[in-house]
Amino acid sequence: MTDTIVPASPPEDSLPEDFDPFEHLQNVYIPQHNAAVALYFKDLPTDWKPNIATARSSLRVACTMLDSDNQLMMNLRHHLLFDLLGYNRKNLLLYYGSIENIQPPVEGHPKIVFYFSQDSASVPSEQNYKADAEYSLRLMDLENTSTNLHSKLVEIANEIKMQFVESKEGIILTKGNLGVIYKDPKHGFSNGHRILTNTEADAIDIYKRMCNVIDVPFDEQKITVSNPKKPSTIGSVTETQVIMGKTRKKRAYRRVINVRFTYAYALIPGEAQPIFLIDTTYRHNPLVKL
Repeated sequence: MTDTIVPASPPEDSLPEDFDPFEHLQNVYIPQHNAAVALYFKDLPTDWKPNIATARSSLRVACTMLDSDNQLMMNLRHHLLFDLLGYNRKNLLLYYGSIENIQPPVEGHPKIVFYFSQDSASVPSEQNYKADAEYSLRLMDLENTSTNLHSKLVEIANEIKMQFVESKEGIILTKGNLGVIYKDPKHGFSNGHRILTNTEADAIDIYKRMCNVIDVPFDEQKITVSNPKKPSTIGSVTETQVIMGKTRKKRAYRRVINVRFTYAYALIPGEAQPIFLIDTTYRHNPLVKL
């Protein structure tokens, strides 16, 4: 007599009678969201407990979702993290215009970009934008195919940390009316890079730091200073112009204002995404942490 094999019945494919869609959504969504919060605030200690003693801790408390949250609270916490703090812009590449027309800059040689931005607390109420500045150089001794490119970028990132970051904050440059140009094609300053500053010495200090980052000599004889007759804008801007039927304030002319080093990244020909080297905003994933 042959034994008969009876297959097991499949599990019941239905929701429980007491199923609560919102409770289920919370159980799935909150751990995912809070994992993103923990990653964004990874500069805080691993044993961090909710507190509002510092600005970063206060922000993390505000972003962290709780089981007791209703839909409005969940939406507000999501909006704070992803929209206001900018987590949703992490590692995104923006193109303006057709990507067919984008050509790799300076064939093969990576570009290092240093970005400065005005502190939020110092932006006057009548100013609707943050002042910023961006300076760059080329790595003339490296190409995008160099086998040691990654290790060299890590070295450069560590040097940027030493030259441009103090106590986990970027150094400050005072922008102004004076245009200080440095041209050294052999060492990566090919087209004559200009820093708008309040004094020549401030610009030279930045150029020296940039040269130290890539271990090339600085030559003050390659400095050119441009001192325009038009003075810097002082105080709030009152002049307006009409653009497409809307009245807009004119931009300030070389305003004397402090900008702080914020982050640095590398642009590699052939690579779509920038590689962040150091970041004081904690919005990106740099090669070297603060």
